[in-house]
Amino acid sequence: MDGKWGTRASVVLLGAALLTAGCSSGDGAGGAPVTQRSSPYWVNPDGNAARQAAAYEKAGRKTEAARIRRIAEQPVGEWLGPENPEGEARGYTEAAAKSGRTALLVLYNIPHRDCGQYSRGGAADGAAYRAWVDGVARGIGDRAATVVLEPDALLHLVDGCTPEEFHEERYDLLRGAVTRLATLKHTRVYLDAGNAGWGHPDQIFAPLKSAGVEDADGFAVNVSNFYSTTDSVTYGKRLSAKVGGKHFVIDTSRNGNGPYTEGAPEERWCNPPGRALGEPPTTDTADPLVDAYLWVKRPGESDGECRGGPKAGQWWPEYALKLTED
Repeated sequence: MDGKWGTRASVVLLGAALLTAGCSSGDGAGGAPVTQRSSPYWVNPDGNAARQAAAYEKAGRKTEAARIRRIAEQPVGEWLGPENPEGEARGYTEAAAKSGRTALLVLYNIPHRDCGQYSRGGAADGAAYRAWVDGVARGIGDRAATVVLEPDALLHLVDGCTPEEFHEERYDLLRGAVTRLATLKHTRVYLDAGNAGWGHPDQIFAPLKSAGVEDADGFAVNVSNFYSTTDSVTYGKRLSAKVGGKHFVIDTSRNGNGPYTEGAPEERWCNPPGRALGEPPTTDTADPLVDAYLWVKRPGESDGECRGGPKAGQWWPEYALKLTED
């Protein structure tokens, strides 16, 4: 698994503090202007990268601060936690709305998540998950949001990682989440659909249909992974052709140098060395099927306790700096 469960801001941050500081077109970390390019997405002014850049600036480490700002000034996914989905979703979407932007949210709380690996956990059962999704929906309301739904949830049904006894429930939960979120006026929903290195689209298109992709805005590829944008577009187009021409988004957060090809194959995804930031988030993809390049995985947060990394989702400044090497 890709170690995606990110650290989260407190409810206090998500309230008045975010609304006060939430203008994504204003100052970024260390007072540098945030460059939005053609991205409609909101930049969290108090994310881990922004805090790190400010700390480096205060310590006189201006070179490191400038490098970390390359992350801090871009919109990244906000991974909602299990305890207060309504409050978190409301806080992020209100802050985004105040600055005329769209919140990018990641829902990652499916029961039996990650098959007991680095990012294991999730809702206690189906009823708890449905209630959690309902809380997210109430928090978003009629504000603009783009939602990436349940990274790896489908892949782990196909690759045998998730036991057969949980398959029917998982499909039902994913369909229910798509249906609930699709009722929101200004929310776009993309189901996770793997990556270019995982397998063949023939293995995932039927599960994607069973999970409700027909009622979603599309699907997401390369979430928390490293495959090139070119390869991701090819994979996405082949899959799109099998699911009614659905559009898709690509996680480009760390794919600047492509995937790591050394060491044990089963560990290549986990904090690999020599990787780099990819294309900045944008909706200007020059491809009618690709709705956006997104930074779903937050660059600088660990994939898990491998290669000296902290727990999955924890900020790791040394790794963040390596991603920004020229």
